[in-house]
Amino acid sequence: MNLSFRWFGEQDKVELASIRQIPGMKGIVSAIYDVPHGEVWPMENILQLKNRIESTGLALMVIESVPVHEDIKLGKPERQRWIKNYKQTIRNLGKAGVRTICYNFMPVFDWTRSKLDFEMPDGSTALIYEDAEIKKMDTSSGDLSLPGWDTSYEKYELRDLMAQYKQISDEDLWSNLGYFLKEVIPVAEEAGVEMAIHPDDPPWSIFGLPRIITGRKSLERLIGIYDSPSNGITFCTGSLGADTQNKLPEMIRYFGQKERIHFVHVRNLRRIAEKSFVETAHLSEEGSIDVFQIMKALDDIGFSGPLRPDHGRMIWNEDGRPGYGLFDRALGAVYLNGIWEAIQKEKSG
Repeated sequence: MNLSFRWFGEQDKVELASIRQIPGMKGIVSAIYDVPHGEVWPMENILQLKNRIESTGLALMVIESVPVHEDIKLGKPERQRWIKNYKQTIRNLGKAGVRTICYNFMPVFDWTRSKLDFEMPDGSTALIYEDAEIKKMDTSSGDLSLPGWDTSYEKYELRDLMAQYKQISDEDLWSNLGYFLKEVIPVAEEAGVEMAIHPDDPPWSIFGLPRIITGRKSLERLIGIYDSPSNGITFCTGSLGADTQNKLPEMIRYFGQKERIHFVHVRNLRRIAEKSFVETAHLSEEGSIDVFQIMKALDDIGFSGPLRPDHGRMIWNEDGRPGYGLFDRALGAVYLNGIWEAIQKEKSG
């Protein structure tokens, strides 16, 4: 296991120098944020990011993420242009020494929450998803703005996208994902890059949009589309763990034996109602996920890839990006590293 930490570039309130001081920290998970979706990431920008990170003594372990253009997800004729660009970005990243790319295939938006600053009993604030609140929201006008939405869309673009996706079924989205994978995975193989899809967050349909990467069956279908070590998974305990049907340690062992888990996000959450949850501290007793069993399963499969503490509460009066402050994620990193050390020392006697 290689402990890593997400950093959002020079605009991030969390500085690389602070991340470097977290005990056991080895690498950074980042991306290039000033290139429009779908365009090729220039080699110069990639090397600048890599050199900036390496200057602090850390490694650029994972790119999270290279966004997939909506035309690809929709299966539009214009997708060929964007796929060609995506392939070149993979080649550029591989040439720069990047070995893992995390991406997702969620329509329109990334992760979604109903509130970013839900107050916890201890006074900290956390991300929360309340299904009842989400169902009250109207998507028809294009005015909707939710935590996790891509704010690069204009009102008319958002309204148009929502209308287009009304014509896309789950099977249509699977077909479009399959087309994408068959195009890009051979390029990833040549570039020495592992593609690692992130599960849908949350792992169920929202606003009638198709959501397909939700659990064991869908992940098994995914890796079967193109049988290659480069076609793998970002195993996110928070995304998958929101659904009680997902037995996380069992899934880790299953996909780990197939050597398809390339990247791991570990976070905890407490399920509070049907399809509703609040994110918590990483400590097992704080939420519904047994973090020790997660780490034990990763050891059982001999996981040696990048792992990062995912999402954190805002604590100690920190003012930062919701879910991505320094303090609680640093506590989570040390907690995960402590569990890992205990497992290793127990094994060695």
